[in-house]
Amino acid sequence: MAQYGQPGFPDPYQQQQDAAQQQQQPAHHGHKRRVYPQQQYDFNAAPPAAAAPVPPAAYGSGGPMPPAAAGEYQQQPPVEGAQGGGVFTPGVGPQTPAAVPPAPVAPGYGGYGMDSAAQQFGQMNLGGGGSSRATPVTQYQQQLQSKLPLNQLYNIDLMQSLPPPVTDLNLPPPPIVLPPEASITQNPEANASSDYIRSTLNVVPTSSSLLKKSKLPFALVIRPYVSLLNESAPVPVVSDTVICRCRRCRCYINPYVTFMDQAHRWKCNMCGLTNEVPAQFDWDPIQNQRQDRFSRNEINYGVTEFIAPPEYMVRPPQPPVYVFVLDCSVNSVQSGLLATAARTILESLDRIPNKDGRTRVAFICVDQALHFFSIPLPAEEDSDQPPPEPSMLVVSDLEDPFLPLPNTLLVNLTERRSSIENLLGNLGEMFGNNVTSNNALGSALKAANKLISSIGGKIICLTASLPTVGIAKLEAREDRKALGTSKEGALLQTANSFYKSFAVECNRSQVTVDMFLFSSQYQDVASLSNLPRYTGGQTYFYPGWSASRQEDAIKFAHEFGEHLSQEISMEAVLRVRSCSGLRMNAFYGNFFNRSSDLCSFPTFPRDQSYVVEVAIDETINKPWVSFQAAVLHTTCDGERRIRVITCTIPTSSQLQDVYASADQLAITAYYTQKAVEKALSSGIQEAHDLLTARLTDMLQTYKKELMTTNVGASAPLQFCANLRMLPLLFNALLKHVGLRKSAQIPSDLRSAALCLLSTMPIKYLIKYIYPDFYSLYDMPDDAGYPNEETGEIVLPPKLNLTGQNIASYGLYLIDDGQTQFLWVGRDAVPQLLLDAFGVDDMKQLKSGKCELPEVDTALNQRIRAIIGKTREKNDSITWPSLYIVKEDGDPSLRLWASTFLIEDRTDQSPAYQQFLSSLRDKLNN
Repeated sequence: MAQYGQPGFPDPYQQQQDAAQQQQQPAHHGHKRRVYPQQQYDFNAAPPAAAAPVPPAAYGSGGPMPPAAAGEYQQQPPVEGAQGGGVFTPGVGPQTPAAVPPAPVAPGYGGYGMDSAAQQFGQMNLGGGGSSRATPVTQYQQQLQSKLPLNQLYNIDLMQSLPPPVTDLNLPPPPIVLPPEASITQNPEANASSDYIRSTLNVVPTSSSLLKKSKLPFALVIRPYVSLLNESAPVPVVSDTVICRCRRCRCYINPYVTFMDQAHRWKCNMCGLTNEVPAQFDWDPIQNQRQDRFSRNEINYGVTEFIAPPEYMVRPPQPPVYVFVLDCSVNSVQSGLLATAARTILESLDRIPNKDGRTRVAFICVDQALHFFSIPLPAEEDSDQPPPEPSMLVVSDLEDPFLPLPNTLLVNLTERRSSIENLLGNLGEMFGNNVTSNNALGSALKAANKLISSIGGKIICLTASLPTVGIAKLEAREDRKALGTSKEGALLQTANSFYKSFAVECNRSQVTVDMFLFSSQYQDVASLSNLPRYTGGQTYFYPGWSASRQEDAIKFAHEFGEHLSQEISMEAVLRVRSCSGLRMNAFYGNFFNRSSDLCSFPTFPRDQSYVVEVAIDETINKPWVSFQAAVLHTTCDGERRIRVITCTIPTSSQLQDVYASADQLAITAYYTQKAVEKALSSGIQEAHDLLTARLTDMLQTYKKELMTTNVGASAPLQFCANLRMLPLLFNALLKHVGLRKSAQIPSDLRSAALCLLSTMPIKYLIKYIYPDFYSLYDMPDDAGYPNEETGEIVLPPKLNLTGQNIASYGLYLIDDGQTQFLWVGRDAVPQLLLDAFGVDDMKQLKSGKCELPEVDTALNQRIRAIIGKTREKNDSITWPSLYIVKEDGDPSLRLWASTFLIEDRTDQSPAYQQFLSSLRDKLNN
């Protein structure tokens, strides 16, 4: 069979990339495009790389085919020389007409056609008892694999595919190819969306030896919630409390089970056990009549949520509880943190989840003592008495702090709203003259946990100084000489075991700790971040933060407000199940492993994802395997629910099938977790060695096992098309601030970056590793305007992160999701400056952290719309800061921005082309 890359075979991933680019550039609105050259009449000026003509397709000898929709495979042209009018089918290859498999029947939404119905009757075995599948599974697997086309392997030469097509990073994963009979209902949503669960392998090896031979990782990336609020991404709910589960493996019934014995029993798709169908399964309690079984949500959708009956509760549902631990030392007061935090909480009281009026709150301020606040009930509406004032209770015993008047410290938000507003309105002034620099954070955390340990909830800590007194005090251990050396690893580990042991104690009490850290000095993020890591929380780091800088205040107020408003799931546990022969081997993310396969979350966050490593213990004799993630939790409204996510993936004993369906983004997410783990346990160099070795292993295996030719040192660096961005992502990860070799990265900054790398969902992780890069001065006519069909702002095409794409007279935006840089070329013409910034002289342009000024010009409005679009998200609280960088301005700011040009050479890291050359040399030598 002809291999991908030979004449006559176009690159389907290149075609997907082209289609994705076309989607980013919709039909023109008729806006006039303005280009800003260095000089209007400089005929010798070379065009910028971004404007260079697009080269013809690297592969394929025929004319262009009609473009496919983004995420779909392009129709292939006929293969030259095919006999009998043969065609080329993706996933199968050249075929004669007789060999072309029949097209699958288009699934119907929410139901199934007559063929499927006939199949269902056959599966129900109405003619008698017994299994619906008389053919042995192994024989059925052979028959299935002989006719079921999986994704086909396409070879590409990485050295000849430069620059790498960055639009590939926006493509969906390789499709999961299942026959129609895999699910009992032909619903297109029977398999969970990749937004919720992704596998590194969309074809599962049938044996551990094949998995080991492939050198590919086998893991799941799971994100149970894809928005901060349920209403933004609702899932089908099963509300009749009829929960049908396997008696043996406890799997929930799902679209991939099999009904048997006249539909009275069902066969578990995980362990194969036959179970009874509950009598209530076919009954509609609302209409009080029988219902169509195949209309039930749990057998139609891969993501469903069950309302749990009382037996799923160990106690009555807890209310949402928030304890705010606020630093009131001189650093916090002078930076404006205390006043800004109090004002943000006050403005967010209506957004805190409190639909049923049960939410409770408490406030503790901390410096060298603990300051509790007794919040009284407000006066009656018709009373002539002045409203009672909250009283401050000071505790100086830091080693064994006690709770004064505990019944008035943790109060109902609704009942005492006016008193809470009164307290928050005066909190900044209460400590306005504080000159104490000490911080007893450990003691305050201990007291906060004691206050809510019987209920559970959230401790939200905001601190601007290092804990220096009381329990678990820390010292400034930053050693500039250790940065960039083997000794740096110690700075990334906790300095006091309290922060891990206390976190485990909080987890047992169903208490989550979130850390908001603000400081211009060393704060030991490595130690403090252990509290969120083991309690399902998150660490947010604001270096050099000051409320006097408007941009800092806006960023914190937005992120803190979004954090408070997101819905939380309480007393949650996550368990992942799979078929016999597969085992969940390791778990990565912010939680505590209560047992080998049970992850505990006092509160379940909405903006994090988790990685689960899968091991193959036995040979798989099934044509497909299923995975099911279940999150048992209590909603903010007091309902006990189970969110169930089911994903089914085909199997194969062929290495090429495994490689052709590997997901490069999920693989990157997995190895990011492994690299962070290695950096925290051993050091940065060891993390680099791990990433380089694993990438080399994959390339070596591909060359040895799947390349048709293997010729000496001149051999190209070949890889499969669906993994062609993997070397770029690994190279970018090695250059990331969390893992980059450098003596200039403070350990606090590195530790905070590692926290983000280990918790980000895939779409934000990839952007954090390889930022988006846009040219703004010559963007297409429609960029920055709403799309006529969707109404969403159209973004410019993405560019490769290299200085070759930067013209000295251009204007560019670099965005990694956390930070944005507006790069202004040193030769930018006055008209560009005037249209973009409202000034016509580079010297008048303010650089550094700031917001883009509002100017009444089309270009300014378009740029502001683009920046607004990149900041707009409903599944993350992050509000990236914007820095204006002048090419001939502040050297340190310019150097910082240039570190985001991933494909260029840095002090200790090679350019991407050099990186590929070194990999090729390793393989050939």
